Amino acid sequence: MRVFSIIISLVCLMIVPGRLGAVYAPIPEQEQGKALTVYLSAGGFYDTNIFGGSVNEVSSYVYELNPSVVFNASVNAKTLVAASYRLSLDYMPDRPGKKELDSHEFTARVAHTFTPLMSLDLSDTYQLAKNPESLLPGLATVVNTDQSYRRNQFDVHYAAGLTKRTGLVFKGRSTRYDYENSVLGLSLNHSEYLAGLAAEHAVLPDLKTVLEYRHLIINYDTAGDTKDKRSDFLLIGADYAVSERFGLTGRLGGERRRRAGGTSDTLPYAELGLKFDYGKSSYVAFGYSYSVEETSNIELYSDMSVNRYFVNVQQAIVTQVMATASLTWEPSRLHGRSGIHADLDETNTQLGLALIYRPGKVWSVSAVFDYDRINSDDSSRKLKRARTGLSAKYVF
Repeated sequence: MRVFSIIISLVCLMIVPGRLGAVYAPIPEQEQGKALTVYLSAGGFYDTNIFGGSVNEVSSYVYELNPSVVFNASVNAKTLVAASYRLSLDYMPDRPGKKELDSHEFTARVAHTFTPLMSLDLSDTYQLAKNPESLLPGLATVVNTDQSYRRNQFDVHYAAGLTKRTGLVFKGRSTRYDYENSVLGLSLNHSEYLAGLAAEHAVLPDLKTVLEYRHLIINYDTAGDTKDKRSDFLLIGADYAVSERFGLTGRLGGERRRRAGGTSDTLPYAELGLKFDYGKSSYVAFGYSYSVEETSNIELYSDMSVNRYFVNVQQAIVTQVMATASLTWEPSRLHGRSGIHADLDETNTQLGLALIYRPGKVWSVSAVFDYDRINSDDSSRKLKRARTGLSAKYVF
């Protein structure tokens, strides 16, 4: 579900300290020892607001079929190649217009270790999302509810150890957004380019300090003279493994943001998190971040400041049953365009619950509940949405 994918990704990025010599991401147990793994999942859900509307919500049952295939291969002792494809087939009997929707996701990755202190990791993800779960607040009724999009993200990560304790890491990301609806595309189609250089030093075996510089470029296809941005970040931080079960991480600094046709600001930036593994397959993670992000109503607001708090818990109840819970709370500030709109407050709350039963290595059954709520001073951006359902997955 969407809530869990966001939270788990953030936890992994923030909590797990990077190691200069490691480029292989953990491979799930079901995929270990074989080059090709096939997954088949199916489920049914009830969605109270399939278009994310602030009023006149449309609800429907959603029946899903999600086959996927994953390929992992070690070309040699130093090189890993991976690829995957995921198809999502959705049927919504109460959806106005087209009721059958198909979404696709392709990924490819190459990771190579040149030496124990030097590694390169390249990856690319391409998505074609129909009626996405991550809906855009404030636009559901403006563009006839069609928020389908294409998205491509390319990442590069290059680590070079200067000594056994000190190293440099270069990170780059290129992201492209294309919306199928012509009205939405005219407003929101854009590209983002992020590059960063970090100097890392291991003060102690379990304590690493970081000094990092990032540069962000945001270019819109139309009206770039009023919507484009340039940002420079300077951050300091540390990753501290208190014990094998307890880890802390933090990045603090500032962002200098320059808005085309708008104001320039110096803003704080923060990423803080902790994770505690208190039992086998059981952990709790907390985090906070502050950043400035793009907004769906780009014609009215230049961007928005987001305070993001989250907690994520995973609890193994018995050997075959696991429960997870995630909560994010995001009090934010919409930055209105000068002379067009005032600044407004907005709070986004997301809750996700899941109970997972694994009767064997190849089977799993999940009962899930997701709840989204946006309270906004802009009435068109308000949102309530709940999704409850049951799904099963089989691994070949």
